[in-house]
Amino acid sequence: MLQVSGLNVYYGESHILRNVDLSVPMGEMVCLIGRNGVGKTTLLKTIMGLLAPRSGQINFCDRPLLSLSTPRRAQAGIGYVPQGREIIPRITVKENLLLGLEARPGRSKKVIPPEIFELFPVLETMLGRMGGDLSGGQQQQLAIARALMGQPRLLLLDEPTEGIQPSIILEIEAAVRRIIERTGISVLLVEQHLHFVRQADRYYAMQKGGIVASGATEDLSQEVIQEFLAV
Repeated sequence: MLQVSGLNVYYGESHILRNVDLSVPMGEMVCLIGRNGVGKTTLLKTIMGLLAPRSGQINFCDRPLLSLSTPRRAQAGIGYVPQGREIIPRITVKENLLLGLEARPGRSKKVIPPEIFELFPVLETMLGRMGGDLSGGQQQQLAIARALMGQPRLLLLDEPTEGIQPSIILEIEAAVRRIIERTGISVLLVEQHLHFVRQADRYYAMQKGGIVASGATEDLSQEVIQEFLAV
């Protein structure tokens, strides 16, 4: 579904991503691991069109992405939940959710589908609350739900468990697995929490802007965990 080939990204003259090759098959969760500052967030931003590569290719559903703007990529079926969530604090939970419809081509009705509340039941009880009044875990659930409102085929999640209490982490893990099982969408996850990493089908490990290891998560060795995860 997603194929990244030979991707090189710079900040000014600083070479951040170095010849990155990565693929995300349909209906699978792929986890990108690595220490802070190795380029994981840069890769997600580049896939989403927020950064432009100097060289390389990104294809999504056999379609080149590099010529598309960020809104067009969202409309093509890529949902993005950035690090820090970026929900809008001064509008309600319902209004935040409805913003996700902007990514849905041909939208006609501003309706929140019941599947959203099946995945994140707490949001149904808080529709009238301001986004900024929610806890960190609730805001993360809102950010994922907002991305799902656009009915994406690929979901990019950047450290969704950062700063969240353990019980909510487990709820988010379970929700992401249910999303994949029910909808068949693909997920590219950046994560440091080992239990969540192990929910993925495959992993890629990054170091100094390049992919240095990959494989099935069931084969993820203790050596790789110690080298690439902040545990």
